[in-house]
Amino acid sequence: MLRQILFGGAISIANIAIHALVMTIVVQVVQRASANSKIGPSVYLVMIMIPTVLVLMITHTVEVAVWAFAYLIVNAAPEDTDRLYFAFVNYTTLGYGDVTPVPRWRLLGPMTAMNGVLLFGWSTAVIFEVLRKAIARSGNNSA
Repeated sequence: MLRQILFGGAISIANIAIHALVMTIVVQVVQRASANSKIGPSVYLVMIMIPTVLVLMITHTVEVAVWAFAYLIVNAAPEDTDRLYFAFVNYTTLGYGDVTPVPRWRLLGPMTAMNGVLLFGWSTAVIFEVLRKAIARSGNNSA
């Protein structure tokens, strides 16, 4: 059990690092774009929110791929299992139940889900902050 927790913790830390890096870049880009933008508030909002959400979706997909690679390294998924699918099901907490981890790695599924829930929450907070800044900018421009 300790081996599963340590391995799952290491993969979680790797994903947290990826997420932190991307979130920092997203926030910095939005701040710069806000300072330099000459476009109207509605267009600005659309031009900021679409790329922000797209980048976050790509980031989550990369993080799922990290989990899929981790499953491959330790053979956590049954033979002939699509590990990327298995990782997506766990990370998003969808939990179809059509694929289950091999018994000796059964804690990786819940650890993947915990990692996904936390990172989705973090992304939601960043989306809200970007939206808040974009709306504040539009209020400042309309005055």
